[in-house]
Amino acid sequence: MTAQPRILFFGYSEVGYACLSLLLERGDNVVALITHEDNPAEKIWFKTPAVAAREKGIPVFTPESVNTPEWREQIAALRPDLILSVYYRHMIGTKILALPPLGAWNLHGSLLPKYRGRAPINWAVLHGEPRIGMTLHRMVKSADAGAVVDQDGADIGPRDTAEQAFRKVLPCAPRVLARQIDALLAGTAKETPQDEAQANYFGGRKPEDGRILWTQTSTQIFNLIRAVTDPYPGAFTDGGGARLMVWWAETDTPAVHAVIGQPGAAGEILSVSPLVVATGSGALELTKTEWQGGAAPELKVGQRLA
Repeated sequence: MTAQPRILFFGYSEVGYACLSLLLERGDNVVALITHEDNPAEKIWFKTPAVAAREKGIPVFTPESVNTPEWREQIAALRPDLILSVYYRHMIGTKILALPPLGAWNLHGSLLPKYRGRAPINWAVLHGEPRIGMTLHRMVKSADAGAVVDQDGADIGPRDTAEQAFRKVLPCAPRVLARQIDALLAGTAKETPQDEAQANYFGGRKPEDGRILWTQTSTQIFNLIRAVTDPYPGAFTDGGGARLMVWWAETDTPAVHAVIGQPGAAGEILSVSPLVVATGSGALELTKTEWQGGAAPELKVGQRLA
């Protein structure tokens, strides 16, 4: 009987959990999981692949970097026939990618070549995209630039938060993997080069990137809010010496209509109760907010939020 190909799985997030669980349910030969320690500063609202691995007795490793001589040696000792990466957050060096004879493959959370890089779902929501997806592609030196094997997508609504969008697109990843894993293990997967003319790249997002720029349109600000609202760090503005977290807002309410046409510079408070703020194209009603950094200041009509 021919030995099953040895799969080395790099992964994190609930996408990693779902895909590793699929392989383990199939009885594939997963020799180890390389993943991340949970960040205590991050809200862990998702399942992680370490749970699935430990339930099946799969070795779990959490190196800060695999691109050291020591870790390259350890990975080579695992003798992987195939590497699969699913939401692993660090770049994997080309020396490691060259190890498995059946190649190294990644499942990325966008419809490549669009939204290469980090946090693709958040960026897609921020830009008002109507459709997102998951793409299985060959791993190469440049992030998310390798040839595509398969992809699947899901429609998202103009009011979906990033988490809601994530939940809609999550099933696409194991669906793509289920379609293609046998071809990957047989070395027969068909690949299509990406169209570089259509590619774009976005970096990781930091909490500071949630700052509201009131000169933007109401729709742009609304998309930012839904892209970073809970469980992500949130959108915010400053006023009265404290920080106002904006967890939700509305572009079309009676309070917004009541102030349309009033003179107001971007960021100016047009109404206190309910809280309505002028934008670059009209106004937003801030419907779910939270003050941080001290007692809630007294707001006044005409006051500017930074």
